[in-house]
Order: sequence, then C-alpha cells, then structure tokens
Amino acid sequence: MSWNPAIEPGCPDEVGIEAIETLIVPRARDLGGFEVRRALPAPKRQMVGPFIFFDQAGPAELLTGQGIDVRPHPHIGLGTVTYLFRGDFHHRDSTGANQVIRPGALNWMVAGRGVTHSERTSATARTGPNSLFGIQTWLALPEAHEDTEPTFEHHGQETLPVIEDKGVSLRLILGNAYGENAPATMLSETFYADVALEAGARLPMPDNHEDRGIYIVEGSISIAGQDFEAQQMMVFRPGDRITVAAGAMGARLMILGGATLSGPRYLWWNFVASSQERIEAAKAEWRARSWGKGRFDLPIDDRDEHIPLPD
Repeated sequence: MSWNPAIEPGCPDEVGIEAIETLIVPRARDLGGFEVRRALPAPKRQMVGPFIFFDQAGPAELLTGQGIDVRPHPHIGLGTVTYLFRGDFHHRDSTGANQVIRPGALNWMVAGRGVTHSERTSATARTGPNSLFGIQTWLALPEAHEDTEPTFEHHGQETLPVIEDKGVSLRLILGNAYGENAPATMLSETFYADVALEAGARLPMPDNHEDRGIYIVEGSISIAGQDFEAQQMMVFRPGDRITVAAGAMGARLMILGGATLSGPRYLWWNFVASSQERIEAAKAEWRARSWGKGRFDLPIDDRDEHIPLPD
C-alpha cells in the first residue's frame, strides 16, 4: 500500500536536521540484573503528545524460577500501556482484570480517579529460563477524563492492524495512523506503533498528528543524512514531513505521538495530574491503606503485599 502519496523517494533529504526538535538519550538503570532505560519524561521534554512516561524494560535473561515481580501499586490520571517483544507479564488490577500478556499483544489500563495493579512474570514462564524485553509507557489523560472510573482492555496480537510494504512491517498498537485504527478505546488523539524495517527501508512518519516521536529499540536509522543508534528518542518539529531510512542492519522502532494536552502535568511517583492538589489527595489515600473504601483497592488475587508510598 502507499504510506503517504505526498512523500516521494528522497524525502529524507528534504528536511534538515533542525526538524528534530529534541534528541533524548535515556540513562540506563540497573534494577538488580534487570536494566531499564527511561526516555520520558526527560529534562528538556515532558511529553510527546499525551505520552508522559516511556521505559524500555530489558532485555533481561532470567534463570528457572526467576521472574519480575512488580508488587501492587497505585496510579491516577493516566493510561498504562504494556507491550512486549519477549517474555510475558501476569497483570492483575483492582478492576478485577486478570490477564497474561505476551509479545505483540496490548494491555491498556485507564487509571482515571484511581487504580491499583501488579505485573509479575507468569508461573508458566518461571518453570524454565525466560526472557523479558518490552516497553512500558503512560499516556496522561485529558482533564475531562482524570476522574473517570478505571478500566482495563486486552487486545491480542491478531486484533491489532498490521501494515506491510517494501521492507516495512508495522503493527498499530494505539490510535490511528496510515488510514488504520487500533481497537483500544482512546480518550485523546494519538498514535503508537511497533515498526520493523529491513536494511535501507524507508518509513514516512504520519502527517496527521501534531506531536511525533521515534524511539529506536534496535538497529539504526538516518534522518536528513545523520545516523541515530538504538536507545535514542527523537521528537520532531510539528508540521514537517519526515521520512526515516533504516541502516545496514535494519531497525526496530516505536513511533508515537498525538495532540498536545491543554496544559502541563504534575508527575510524582505513579501519579499524573493537572493539579498538585490531585497528587496530594492520592498520596493521602494510598498512605491510609483504606482498601475498598475510597479510590484505591488491591487486586483481588494479589492482596498480600503492596508498594508503600515513597518517603
């Protein structure tokens, strides 16, 4: 199919490197044999469209019996996205959701006024050596939806639109792009996709969204004649027509963006809000541990422990 008829071959040279508004190089953090690279928020960039948090988790190789255990913890004012390349996560939350996610599928949880969830390597995966490699990201909610009731959606790999053309394979995870629409219920204008590029293949970025960014998971790409390597995020100037070309070894990318929100967001621990007062109220309720009597409860099948409020 035609990605964008307005973009002709050679377009990578039609824009200068100044089209990259922000270049982000995440710092790696070792969480005890498990590495995380955080691209958002960054010192010079809080959000790309509604995306306010972006972590690469792994790659990690785990021995038999080992796994990742993210104990029950709270969120407000955001939607969480779990997308894996390798491994699995067993998601449980206070809406009653109980779902194992595997590569190529989507877990989309809208926290709204308040939700609690845990993510752990499944019991099945722990029976042998296992891997984990994926992306965890959050989308800040528009003010009109900050107090919505929490919801959870799982969409299997087979339900997400796939576009293939001339060395490009793209799976649309959220929102709309290239004439396709992903099935998850969105509360703001956005797009988010997993892209595999063969060596030399070209990808035009969607031109129907205000904010657009790329995170390089593997391989390399060139933009306006300049090369960029894995574990870098670039955010583009609005309005420019952008095409990227994969390097000699190809590339794996996450492309993301959407409409900017009406204002900045406060971000503290796992809470996102349009006001500091909302953050303080959530902190007080989590500290009180009045499960089921306010905005927070613990997942039905994972109630034995939780992550306390940071000091």
